[in-house]
Amino acid sequence: MNTTEKKNAILEAFHTRHATKSFDPSKKISDDDFHFILETARLSPSSLGYEPWKFLIVQNTELREKLKKVSFGAQGQLSTASHFVIILAKSNARTDSDYVQSLMTDTKKVPSETLLQMNQAYRNFQENDLNLFENDRALFDWASKQTYIALGNMLTAAAQIGIDSCPIEGFNYEKVNEILDREGLLEDRSYQASVMAAFGYRIDEPSRVKSRREYDSVIQWIK
Repeated sequence: MNTTEKKNAILEAFHTRHATKSFDPSKKISDDDFHFILETARLSPSSLGYEPWKFLIVQNTELREKLKKVSFGAQGQLSTASHFVIILAKSNARTDSDYVQSLMTDTKKVPSETLLQMNQAYRNFQENDLNLFENDRALFDWASKQTYIALGNMLTAAAQIGIDSCPIEGFNYEKVNEILDREGLLEDRSYQASVMAAFGYRIDEPSRVKSRREYDSVIQWIK
């Protein structure tokens, strides 16, 4: 496949993707295909490379039913999706947190002398440029924004291999967090729910043709 063919295939995936409200419950995504989707999430970029996320794949029917009661935007998806994902965001991804320091030394293998310089620069970025230390919500919201990068990559990757999906924000965040916390899934509240996504195969074609604002109304070149 040459470059033009690749671009056309990608754009075709964007044109055919839609927010699927109900899936065919008899059709399941293969383990290999869903692992591919999860890898695009895991390999996604994040601000400062902090990877402030965790991906819960909720296949347990009892837990899905509990979530359905507090997730108005996932009524059809929770009952029918082949795979249902809750993306968690790190509650505290401060530069000086144990999480970040462990990530930098143990995972990214940053040398100690380099890490010292990075810590100073990144703390200034978080504290002064973005004002993230004003309250805990600011830090969570910053981490939550990173999860949407991974979410977008998952939706696009799924569409490119013929798998349907739906991003979901329609849920009561406090009640969902309470449910997940009772299940022991938030690691002592070091994570919180950020966004959900359902994956599977559409049972019906969308009733409306996809429409978007025109190119010139959303894109402005500054020369």
